[in-house]
Amino acid sequence: MTDCYLFMQANVIQDGHYEFISIVKELAPPGLLSQIQTTVPFYFRNVEKQYETYHGCHVFVRYFIRVQVERKLFPPIQKDKEVLVFIRKPPPPINEPIRMEVGIEDCLHIEFEFNKKSYHLEDVIIGTIDFVLVKIKLKYMEIALIRREVSGEGAKNAIVATNTSAGLSKEIITEMQTLIRYEVMDGQPVKGESIPVRLFLRGIAGDLTPTFDSVYNRFSVQYFLNLVLVDEEDRRYFKQSEIILFRQSGDESHGIH
Repeated sequence: MTDCYLFMQANVIQDGHYEFISIVKELAPPGLLSQIQTTVPFYFRNVEKQYETYHGCHVFVRYFIRVQVERKLFPPIQKDKEVLVFIRKPPPPINEPIRMEVGIEDCLHIEFEFNKKSYHLEDVIIGTIDFVLVKIKLKYMEIALIRREVSGEGAKNAIVATNTSAGLSKEIITEMQTLIRYEVMDGQPVKGESIPVRLFLRGIAGDLTPTFDSVYNRFSVQYFLNLVLVDEEDRRYFKQSEIILFRQSGDESHGIH
């Protein structure tokens, strides 16, 4: 005699499992499975999917279907199948540009501007770099896209601590990845020079994901634009600004078959 159950579960994995969705359905009452192959239809309606599937360095967000067949006097038969979930969102109603400055008194003054703060995953980051004052010799300038994954209990507070240079708990893990880096200038610029920047997000190695903002206070994923200038004595001047990534709007399924 057997009972057949179906589970729809989702969890965050980081030094253990934190389950945030669990739905159970009985597919078949107690009985005898005598056929070699048995097909049992199922449907989960209006499943709440708050977060995207995420496979990171130290944390994973997984949605999966689990079929479990209970057997009398024997251990249950169990099979899991992961379901990939993508959350699509419209662009924010207000998307202001990013403006930054790098300066050394009476020696260097550079202004950066990017067209907006939030980008979809196949967007293009467009900006300009203006040299207002240049009295030191520069060798080159580069731009990088960096992903920061913060995981552990109290991840939200850890982000604040990181941004304010405060101490972090030993239980917090921070992983930094440079997803792309390229040179935007080679040689000495002149006062008044303006350099355009175009960074295509589509096709970046490392599988871009949307920004995750403190999921259950256990992990966050942030993205930063990092601008670095290097002078002839190999001194480095840099400025970093966070950008928000999201998956562009589109049709979305309302059930799992």
